Amino acid sequence: MQRPSPLPALATSIKIPGELRERLQNLAASRQRTPHALMIQAIESFVSREEKREAWRQEGMAAWEEYRQTGLHLTNAEAKKWLAQLAEGNSVEPPKCHI
Repeated sequence: MQRPSPLPALATSIKIPGELRERLQNLAASRQRTPHALMIQAIESFVSREEKREAWRQEGMAAWEEYRQTGLHLTNAEAKKWLAQLAEGNSVEPPKCHI
């Protein structure tokens, strides 16, 4: 899905290997779209996925840093027990973190 952008579109060029270019043209024809539209869709999809992956990585790094500073944590057994209760439909508070 292409997001509206307040920035103007800028032309760029990329070198596409011949076989990939042919595959792109064939796919575009079968989808009744332009190769350009498919490339925009592919780039948007890739960037969105990688932004989510980076946000998840940053969240993990922040959690690791917090653990290093405080030592607060849950054991695997404590987390599994809590998650099992949630899976059974019980509305339970998460266990308290400890050192």
